[in-house]
Amino acid sequence: MIPFNRPSLVGRELEFMQTAVEQGHASAEGPFSKQATAVINDAIGSVDALLTTSCTAALEMSAMMVDVSPGDTVVVPSFGFVTTALAFARQGAKILFCDIEDQQLGLDPRHLDELMDDTVRAVVPIHYAGIGCDLDGIAKVMEKWPKASLVEDNAHGLFGTYRGRPLGSFGRFSTLSFHETKNFICGEGGALVVNDAADVDRAHVLYDKGTNRRAFLHGQVDKYSWQDTGSSFGLSDVLAGYLQGQLDERATILARRQHAFDRYYEALKPRSAELGYTLPVVPDHCEQAYHMFFTLLPDADTRNRVLKTLNDDEIYATFHYVPLHSAPGGQRVAARPSECPVTDDISARLLRLPFYTSIDDADLDRVVDAFLTALS
Repeated sequence: MIPFNRPSLVGRELEFMQTAVEQGHASAEGPFSKQATAVINDAIGSVDALLTTSCTAALEMSAMMVDVSPGDTVVVPSFGFVTTALAFARQGAKILFCDIEDQQLGLDPRHLDELMDDTVRAVVPIHYAGIGCDLDGIAKVMEKWPKASLVEDNAHGLFGTYRGRPLGSFGRFSTLSFHETKNFICGEGGALVVNDAADVDRAHVLYDKGTNRRAFLHGQVDKYSWQDTGSSFGLSDVLAGYLQGQLDERATILARRQHAFDRYYEALKPRSAELGYTLPVVPDHCEQAYHMFFTLLPDADTRNRVLKTLNDDEIYATFHYVPLHSAPGGQRVAARPSECPVTDDISARLLRLPFYTSIDDADLDRVVDAFLTALS
């Protein structure tokens, strides 16, 4: 059996988790949290990063930070995970679902330009598969709407770059995921990345259940009290220890994932035209984060047939996002109906192959053979 995903132990993860317990600070903002935050800030060039219980929690914090409320709208790609939209809908915003372009599968600037108006408070692109979306095109559109903040959903893209600049550094905020399916994991976890120094103090108030605890710890006030909205967003230092063990081995993890991606690509490319499938497109100006490997099959029937054949052979490939604009929950929070034809097409044809840090060459080759046989 070849699973779709398998969490990995690569370095000192378990040792660090034990240390977190033994040193007496197992809750949030402990020593390992500080180490992991420093790695993130160094990699992205951010002003601050706050480790959260999930990427969802980080997105919820970003929604609070940009002060979205009833009457506001937020633009998200329809081809994305539900929480990218849900985090803003929970704050009362209505959602404008944007189509994607058909190369990197990111937010389409042309459709974004059609959707933007004075009600938009945030635009939330996703760097799908860890490949930078069209940030240049998005920036040109947003220049005309200064009240709207850019929030990058960078769940797939830590250590990826766009024109030499780190993914996650372009927005006012960006968010990361350390869920077990991601490149760097701690079971469940995430981070809110803050790129504007003016946002740091309030971000910590929201992070500390709405209190000015950070100011108290820094000696700026003689006691801390309730100041703002907020919640208990912090990641346990036990999980931060696991995460730090992964981040310490980031070169090894990225190298293994690049090897798996390249082996798939080189084995599948020669027959792609003959069998009618396409492979991921990585522009020259993007350095991808090697989050996944996917193919686009000729049509939905072919995708479903190949998927079933692989799964029957105990090779657990999968599809990906169901379009948000057509989902019942999406329709309830939509600002208005939206046509997203590229999203509909891509969602019906995309197939993700097993991809994880510890997958070996024998399993990669077996997946390729089974995929090509199913299509042939």
